Amino acid sequence: MNYRYMRVIVFFDLPVIEPAQKRAYTQFRKFLVQDGFFMMQESVYCKICPNQLGANALIEHIRKHSPKEGIVQVLTITEKQFAGIEIMVGDKKSDIVSSAERMIVL
Repeated sequence: MNYRYMRVIVFFDLPVIEPAQKRAYTQFRKFLVQDGFFMMQESVYCKICPNQLGANALIEHIRKHSPKEGIVQVLTITEKQFAGIEIMVGDKKSDIVSSAERMIVL
C-alpha cells in the first residue's frame, strides 16, 4: 500500500440566527474537534490522514455529521502541497490606548 499523507481541510459557513441553528453549529464544531481536527482559522479546520483511502472515509464521516443547513466544503490535498502554504500575518493595530494615567489626551 502506498502511504501518502493527505490533509483534509473543512470549510464551513453555517447560519446561527435561531437557537436550533446555533446548536447545530456548536455540535458540528465539537464533532470536528473531537474527531481530531484543529482550527486553522475561524470556520476552517484541518486533519491529517495516512492516505487517500483514509481521507475518503473521513469525508464520508463528515458528510454524515454535517448540519442540514449551511455550507460545508471539504478539500483534500497532499502533505507536500500543504507544506507549501504561506502564512502572512499583518501588523497588529489597535485603537485601544493602554495607559496607567488618569487622563489621556488624544
